[in-house]
Amino acid sequence: MTAESNNQAERDLRMLKVHQKVSGCFRSDAGADAFARLRGYVATLRKQGQALLAALETVFAGQPLYPTFALPAT
Repeated sequence: MTAESNNQAERDLRMLKVHQKVSGCFRSDAGADAFARLRGYVATLRKQGQALLAALETVFAGQPLYPTFALPAT
């Protein structure tokens, strides 16, 4: 089922815009990239109902939990 609006996409971008508003910008491209990767990873796990702290612990242990991907219906 697909949502009829883009509210979820807007919510996913909100933290990025808040960060830009508070700090003015990212100090480097690498910092912006790291922020986007981490936010994307956390947002995906949250949408899938995963325990965030446990998932982040596996990342720092070197064995990250990979989100599951839905396969298209055939």
